[in-house]
Amino acid sequence: MFRPPIRRGRLKTLAAHTATALALIGGALAVTPQAQAAPPAGPDRPPGAPGQPPGAPDRPQGPCDIYAAGGTPCVTAHSTTRALYASYNGPLYQVMRTSDNATRDIGVVRSAAHPSPDAGGYADAAAQDAFCDHVVCVITKIYDQSGLGNALYQAPPGTFRGPAVGGYDTLSIADMAPITISGHKAYGVYIMPGMGYRNNDATGLAKADEPEGIYYVIDGTHYDSGCCFDYGNSSTNSRAVGTGTMETTYFGTATAWGSGSGPGPWIMADMEAGLFSGYNAKQNPADPTVDSWRFVTAVVDGGGGNQWDLRGGNAQDGPLTTFYSGIRPGSLTNSSYYPMHKKGAVLLGTGGDNGNGSSGTFYEGVMTKGYPSEATTDAVQANIVAAKYDVTRLALSRVTTFTPRSAQDVTETFTNTTGSAAVGVKLSLSAPGGWTASVKDTPDKSATFPSVAPGESVSATFTVTSADRTDAGYLTGRAEWTNPSGPVKGRQSAETEQAVRNVIPIKINEVRFRTSTNSTDQFVELYNPSANEVDISGWTLTTTPSGSPGTTLAKIPPGTRLASGAYYLLGLAGSGLAAPANHEDTTVNVRSTTGFAAGQQIDIDTGRERETRTIQSVGTAASPATTLFVPVSTGPWITIPAHSTNVPVTNATGFTVGDRIGIDSGDDYELATVTAVGKAATQTTLSADAAEGATNIKVAADANMTVGDTLTVDTGENKETVTVANVGTTGASGTGVDLAAPLRLAHVSGVDVSDPGTGISFSPPTRHPHTSGVPVQALGGGLTLDKPVKAHPTGTAVVNPLVTTAGYQGTPVPDQWFGSALSTSAGSIALLDERGHVVVDAVVYGSQQSSSSGNGTIATPELAVMEGDQGKGGCIAVVAGAAAGAGRSNARWPDGTDADSLCHDFVTTNVPTPGGPNTK
Repeated sequence: MFRPPIRRGRLKTLAAHTATALALIGGALAVTPQAQAAPPAGPDRPPGAPGQPPGAPDRPQGPCDIYAAGGTPCVTAHSTTRALYASYNGPLYQVMRTSDNATRDIGVVRSAAHPSPDAGGYADAAAQDAFCDHVVCVITKIYDQSGLGNALYQAPPGTFRGPAVGGYDTLSIADMAPITISGHKAYGVYIMPGMGYRNNDATGLAKADEPEGIYYVIDGTHYDSGCCFDYGNSSTNSRAVGTGTMETTYFGTATAWGSGSGPGPWIMADMEAGLFSGYNAKQNPADPTVDSWRFVTAVVDGGGGNQWDLRGGNAQDGPLTTFYSGIRPGSLTNSSYYPMHKKGAVLLGTGGDNGNGSSGTFYEGVMTKGYPSEATTDAVQANIVAAKYDVTRLALSRVTTFTPRSAQDVTETFTNTTGSAAVGVKLSLSAPGGWTASVKDTPDKSATFPSVAPGESVSATFTVTSADRTDAGYLTGRAEWTNPSGPVKGRQSAETEQAVRNVIPIKINEVRFRTSTNSTDQFVELYNPSANEVDISGWTLTTTPSGSPGTTLAKIPPGTRLASGAYYLLGLAGSGLAAPANHEDTTVNVRSTTGFAAGQQIDIDTGRERETRTIQSVGTAASPATTLFVPVSTGPWITIPAHSTNVPVTNATGFTVGDRIGIDSGDDYELATVTAVGKAATQTTLSADAAEGATNIKVAADANMTVGDTLTVDTGENKETVTVANVGTTGASGTGVDLAAPLRLAHVSGVDVSDPGTGISFSPPTRHPHTSGVPVQALGGGLTLDKPVKAHPTGTAVVNPLVTTAGYQGTPVPDQWFGSALSTSAGSIALLDERGHVVVDAVVYGSQQSSSSGNGTIATPELAVMEGDQGKGGCIAVVAGAAAGAGRSNARWPDGTDADSLCHDFVTTNVPTPGGPNTK
């Protein structure tokens, strides 16, 4: 079934204007949008007591115990695989089900004496598997085990905006990086382009030129050339704030700033505006290509003073190697990176400016207070090796989309990571109801291997035949074996799952996003490559634009049948409803008024719901949606409670007293009338140092500040709030902002200052709470009509045959109009069956990353996984830009081609052919 946008604290159901992304629910492949995860609710739990039962073995020390013993304690300690202290028994990370937005903390397995002695300390992956059974889960929070509360949350927008609602980065799918650690199943954090985690309000981290140590353990086979798969110390406002303001580990093949020897990937350090492998900006031949280690330890240590180290090692075996130890880059001739200007936030998977075009998999990482000795980091590496990271025990080869009664081969591979011989290994594969699975070329349901030695692998290939109906579900691989000796004896088992779908092969065959003269001249073409006529009545086409909630583009009218080899063309109307039209409304809010005039006749909606009305008067069109203010340095969430009559906004342009305002989306969407237009929020910085006790501060921007506003100054342990008493002029030499009370703390130039502003007031009060990043839209004056209308949802087409410069203008005339515009830069389009249960086809598209020539950020990761292998830089369709005349389009060639590989199935053509055969 359809599910909601992922929201904090409230479950949503489908409405006609609901956003979409994929969720797997109870065996049904459905669509749901990915938005922000739950906001911080306070500091993390501190390390717990061991609490081990009698007779249980002692938990071994963790990396942070070693750092503490060396005099450089951890100030962040993040891992989804194990406890990083011997005493830590709190949660490692939190997952959220996309089916109902329920969350669960995933902790560590405790020490046990029975049935076999077990020191515990590894992640409780079984709890995740049970909670997320047959459902997509995402990782919403990675707890900080240090006790300082520096958890990692969904990264907010920065210089680069993320593809989730409000410009947040998307969240990692929780089961995409299975491994074993100490012989037990665990999961890493699998980062695709567009994903990222951050805490800009961290405490205790190194600032300015203070010393620190950093390491992370990562997947040595998952990387790309995008910017930037980092972990470490960064800016507190998700922006690039100058050289030397970051200090992080990096892994990948980007060469825009620096590199090591060979083709890469390399371990490097990101120090902002530069990736470095040594003193020289461009290359350090001593930094080798790392291409033979499945698990990699990467270390960047920065000493107070002109000193830093770059080290790396195989996380499964052997010591660290020092690739560089010396003075800061360029410090003999300039001051770009010495002294350092570290800001004290922590990030994972992105660059300091939220450059989120990178890929990688994270397992654990820490930051320390103080500059660790080489002996300490060597001991940490030995501890990592002793943790016994290894590959997943059971894996299935990737399958593509099935059509009814079709067959594919699936290979199931068992790797013995138990540490002792596995005897009588039995591999089996189960499929959804109505499907069959048997060992290839036999009637057998399982394959058995007498013995598998430690570290060895065995495989069995199964032929899977799908049912005769459209549906979706899971293949479940299972391995059973006996360990006669070793740390865990007796009969053992393991399972793994892979989502599958079985659909009639109707394809999204061609998409045009713009032409050279009309940025809204858009169409979507469907095609039937099958040998049979297909009834597509009630099928739904949806879109999720990058950074915004999704919408329903169109629902196919009853009685629509698509012949074999036939096309069905949908075109963007000259306008569409920007807000729902209620029954008996005589004024409708619209996306565009271009070409509309009083006296013209228009059609609202299509098919049986179509109504023809005459325009009485033309007001203003809806403005592009802004967002409820995101305080990126100190939030990144604020919640406006139910029964509110004001919202802080990122941009107040376009709002007019008396016009309507739309707040949020989906089931939390609300309409109100604007009663007052105040000032937008401000995110700025101090222009000069401010002393403790000062009653005036200098700021870089103050145009939207008002007497009585509450400012938040600085972050982390230095954060405080002040009240504006008077607003003067900006800059270090300006008159600044007078405060109602003296500052409690001193603050240095450049720290963040935020002000929610006076916002937009409205009536009636809200019925629901609303949080940072949700859309807030000025709906304009709209069109006044001669007669009332029926109820119509947001996105309904408004068709005016006299409009010739907006919307689809080509031939042939579309079979159906849609009213909401597709994003011209990045997003997704999904086609669902008549029940809304199964994604029949989907396109995930984006612009190329300018710094890496990799594909752009992924707005709907769950759909992207279905439609392409997301290893390395991922696989999405690169959006075709405008060209002369009819523009360019993304087209399958030949028509209907589909290998579930968007970057290969679609070509860019300079000759769009709406409603006809595609060309290259």
